[in-house]
Amino acid sequence: MINKLIEKIKKLEAPIIVGLDPMMKFVPGYIQKKAFDEFGETLEGAAEAIWQYNKGIVDAICDLVPAVKPQVAMYEQFGIPGMIAFKKTVDYCREKGLVVIGDIKRGDIGSTSEAYAVGHLGKVTVGSGSFYGFDEDFVTVNPYLGSDGVEPFVKICGEEKKGIFVLVKTSNPSSGEFQDRMVEGKPLYELVGEKVAEWGSACMGDEYSYVGAVVGATYPEQGKALRRIMPKTFILVPGYGAQGGKGADLVHFFNEDGLGAIINSSRGIIAAYKQEQYASYGETGYADAARAAVLAMKEDISGALAGR
Repeated sequence: MINKLIEKIKKLEAPIIVGLDPMMKFVPGYIQKKAFDEFGETLEGAAEAIWQYNKGIVDAICDLVPAVKPQVAMYEQFGIPGMIAFKKTVDYCREKGLVVIGDIKRGDIGSTSEAYAVGHLGKVTVGSGSFYGFDEDFVTVNPYLGSDGVEPFVKICGEEKKGIFVLVKTSNPSSGEFQDRMVEGKPLYELVGEKVAEWGSACMGDEYSYVGAVVGATYPEQGKALRRIMPKTFILVPGYGAQGGKGADLVHFFNEDGLGAIINSSRGIIAAYKQEQYASYGETGYADAARAAVLAMKEDISGALAGR
């Protein structure tokens, strides 16, 4: 799957992920009204609204970007109906040819982590048959429990030719409380980066490993150090746009071949119509506003890479 992701990035010249992180306040009123008229102001109604909202965005951007990243918490909050909307979103994105990165941030003791890996990337055995559960192409993984929590995912990656992105240096303001702590003369995030490179060395695609890393756009200097530590690791970079990251901040996440990183923007794209520069699109043009925001992001990143 890492080979497919790289192939699509090259073809589209767009190292961009759109984060499908729907919140009800982002969903235009006319979509909410239609869903509530059919299902009531219920969990089912909310799930229908976010599914229809997602579908409009995917239709508008699927020819521009290689990948999407639905954040599972935004669906879980609506219970079982929300998780059905999550699965419908995953399946629809794959039908449209998009690589799907499930932002699940799982990681637990061995047997539990194995169940997470099977449920999201692999097949679960039921009697004499086996079945895919959510069936994403990649998922995000929390390494806090160490190798016990990560290796079940790496095993499934090898079997299914899928991938993971391990949290290394996250974009949130308080990430340094733990991740920047010095251990044996190095910040903890560097030690995690070294471990990611080790896990990935046994699980390689043609150019890069199936085991990637998450490194926030808001920490470009740390990104520069981690790029050296993990030369064959693809880096998922959250924090563009709404969290302050800009194209000029991101060049160090890429290798000299112009590859090695993919940049995520979530609400900066899916809620673009709420921003002043895209307000003219209005609620009914929310998907067209998302498309315009993707094109602007693509121009920003390509310009930064060309000028480095």
